[in-house]
Amino acid sequence: MSLGLGIFLVVAGAILVYALNISVDWIDLDLVGYILMGAGAVIIVLGIVLITRKRTSITRSAVVNGEQVTKEKRSIDDA
Repeated sequence: MSLGLGIFLVVAGAILVYALNISVDWIDLDLVGYILMGAGAVIIVLGIVLITRKRTSITRSAVVNGEQVTKEKRSIDDA
């Protein structure tokens, strides 16, 4: 989801900067476009970092008193 949002912000910012030739007195659309593109780039980088983190999951199953018991441990390897 974060990659999609980042791409959307970059595209919306590029449209504001390069495709529109509208002049508004109370806001600078070029600056807003550059801010959106910068925010989109930051979100894309953070999304890639979060996706590439190593994650481990350990599942143990056992039969206790005739019932199957499953324990799952999840951890993120920060190394």
